[in-house]
Amino acid sequence: MKNTRRNFIRTSAAFTAAVGIGTTMPSAFSMITDKPKKKIRIGAIGINGMGWADLNAILKHPDTECTALCDVDKNVLDKRIKELAGRGIKVKGYGNYKDLLASKDVDAVVIGTPDHWHCLQMIDACAAGKDVYVEKPLGNSITECEAMVKAGRKYDRIVQVGQWQRSQKHFRDAVGFVHSGKLGEIRLVKAWAYQGWMKSIPVKPDSPVPDGVDYDSWLGPAEKRPFNPNRFHFEFRWFWDYAGGLMTDWGVHMLDYALLGMKATTPKSIMASGGKFAYPDDAAETPDTLTTVFEFDDFNVQWEHANGIDGGPYGRNHGVAFIGNKGTLVVNRDGWEVIPEKDRMEAVPFQKKVDDGLDLHAANFIEAVQKRDKSLLNCPVEAGAHIAVFSQMGNIAYRTGKKIYWDEAKKNFHDGEADKLITASYHNGYAIPAL
Repeated sequence: MKNTRRNFIRTSAAFTAAVGIGTTMPSAFSMITDKPKKKIRIGAIGINGMGWADLNAILKHPDTECTALCDVDKNVLDKRIKELAGRGIKVKGYGNYKDLLASKDVDAVVIGTPDHWHCLQMIDACAAGKDVYVEKPLGNSITECEAMVKAGRKYDRIVQVGQWQRSQKHFRDAVGFVHSGKLGEIRLVKAWAYQGWMKSIPVKPDSPVPDGVDYDSWLGPAEKRPFNPNRFHFEFRWFWDYAGGLMTDWGVHMLDYALLGMKATTPKSIMASGGKFAYPDDAAETPDTLTTVFEFDDFNVQWEHANGIDGGPYGRNHGVAFIGNKGTLVVNRDGWEVIPEKDRMEAVPFQKKVDDGLDLHAANFIEAVQKRDKSLLNCPVEAGAHIAVFSQMGNIAYRTGKKIYWDEAKKNFHDGEADKLITASYHNGYAIPAL
């Protein structure tokens, strides 16, 4: 079960499959040639937030076209159809994603629905013969992630997970510097998201379902509850029925690079402490303040998040810091730098980002689809599952209030309370398909 940098060399092949990060950095449209290609017809499911952003990034590629949109909120669906029409793009609208998947006019789908829907929709899309670009986190439970990996392999589909930082040059350069050994022995990696924009979510009463919203379909496998605006659209992130709070919202991004930098896979143990310290009486369920420690043999990875505060470590509201004996490398979405430990090494001045990660990630997906080559993907389903499971472990440690130990062979914690949280609780007749 132990995974350290020392034994990493012996398991590098397995790690490469899990993390799925390449060694080259193509430009967004480097794969484009003068030879005409058949356009890849894209359908998008869940188009209110990141699903819409993902779709638009994919449509920048000249070999793509959008043919279908789906959303359970007709207000959103009609708005997006109108926006595309204004750009000369005519699409068909669907309220049920299975009708979109049945369309012969769709080759690949974008899944931008709330987290609790990712698993079923991704598996159904693969079974329908569609390639998939699915938003992060891949799944809303450890069991879901495992099933999604099986589905991608069983149906032999191209599946990219929307962790677009994996396609950015400056993040890759930062990891390359970490791997160079110039920082000396690294004993601690910090990853964090301090979100000053996150204010209190005031408690609101249940209310009638808004006109045009198919609320039963929105709930899907989640527990049946009266409609409440606090749980709908963007705010779903802060309720355990649908998501995992900042740990799985931002943690999958930052912790992903923490693990890539350390060539780390499974932690020995996980413990977490936090709570609703900033807004104890608001509507959210997930913690607004959290510290989580993932223990490995010779280093720790520490996650921190805090709502309502921007003053994070090293003066950054998000990032990853690799703290070595000779210096510390700090990287976030703006760039990276190395801060020397006294006179033990030379500083590396701030290296600013030079590209658009989302556009690159979308182009990477299209290239893999065109060439039918999963090895080209910067974040294949195995990599998305790896970091989603890792983040879920942090949430399970928090929710149980225990130090927990993962048994990789048996896929459990040997703790009844923690093991109950490995599998998402499905309701309303839904179940993860047998694969």
